[in-house]
Amino acid sequence: MDLRSPFVVSLIPLPRQEGSHMTWEEEFAAPGDLGVELIGVPEGSPVQVSLSLQSVSEGVWVSGQVHVNLSGRCSRCLRDLEEERTESIGELIFYPERKAAILDLGEDEDAEDLPVIVDDHIDLEPIIRDAIVLGLPFQPLCRPDCPGLCSECGQRWDDLPEDHHHEHTNPTFDVLEGIRTQLEAEQA
Repeated sequence: MDLRSPFVVSLIPLPRQEGSHMTWEEEFAAPGDLGVELIGVPEGSPVQVSLSLQSVSEGVWVSGQVHVNLSGRCSRCLRDLEEERTESIGELIFYPERKAAILDLGEDEDAEDLPVIVDDHIDLEPIIRDAIVLGLPFQPLCRPDCPGLCSECGQRWDDLPEDHHHEHTNPTFDVLEGIRTQLEAEQA
């Protein structure tokens, strides 16, 4: 854990007594790759975090919100998208000895992946990343009824007239048309 990271919070001011709490508010630049293929948080844009950290018997309960600006493209018409998003956070970070006890019991198959407090510090980056990325749509839309693109010419349906259409010829009949032309030429 890099203690210089803006995502790392010191728990030294937070007593281990159950019910003790502290608030943590911070704004920092978004790291890279904070999103999915078509939408995400632009690298370097502000990430505003407002959290409450509360001591509980198992560790520290982290709750609050993260606010970001998203940038991406509509999955149907490829129009650029910009929106603000606020996601809720709620995560239990375990004291090392409590996580070890859970591992010793062997009851939780995923216990190895549980977040843990390291030297009185919590790394919030995975928690913030999960809150943001898991809340993103994999197929973002500019609006719910976006008609997308014309499959023939690739133009946005919104930009085309209502009577827009393309002549469809079946390539199977092109051979028959060639034979007909040849027969007509032979008869003439």
